[in-house]
Amino acid sequence: MREAGYDAAFLAVGALLPRPTDGRTVVELPYPHFTVLLDTEARLAASTGVNIDGAALHDLSRGDRWHLDARVPESAQTGPEVYARNDLDRGHLVRRRDPVWGERAVAVAANEATFAYPNAAPQAAPFNQRPELWAGLEDHVLAYASAHAHRVSVFTGPVREPDDPPYRGIRIPRRFWKIAAWTARPDDAAPELRTAGFVLDQTPALEELGLAGRRGATD
Repeated sequence: MREAGYDAAFLAVGALLPRPTDGRTVVELPYPHFTVLLDTEARLAASTGVNIDGAALHDLSRGDRWHLDARVPESAQTGPEVYARNDLDRGHLVRRRDPVWGERAVAVAANEATFAYPNAAPQAAPFNQRPELWAGLEDHVLAYASAHAHRVSVFTGPVREPDDPPYRGIRIPRRFWKIAAWTARPDDAAPELRTAGFVLDQTPALEELGLAGRRGATD
């Protein structure tokens, strides 16, 4: 199946996938309805972009079959060893349900593709699962798209900071950003691009797990 990836022309007004401007090397990984820009040095996504069609969503079972992406070396991905024997979740950056729309075969492929490790980031279980934190924000964005049968593009990524705590060969991001973009009056001759941005901090949850490290440390 063709993996077209994120479509910058999906909205009535173009919305480009944010890319790093600090010289980092990223590999573009397209999947059905979304794209991951993988930072091969950090072994985590630099950013992700997904198109959501609220009028064509499917309700599919979770599946939960995490897998490495064969298009890039295993050494460039944060794989299962980082999540073993701890309370770190494989936090979806592109939420599982967001790209699951359109033709059923495409929706099924998108559902499975969200379980590729480049689409995951280590998130403390309390942060990832609490309804007032990451899970609640994801629910809010998808509920808006579904309730209004709206098209929405969502961008997500970690905030890289020098004191992010080192753990098993990577650094656990303390904060994550998310931007939702949609258009007001999409059928009008002059549609308006609207956006909402969020930054959530998982440091308190990491502290609960003893994984926060020491603020200000760079080693």
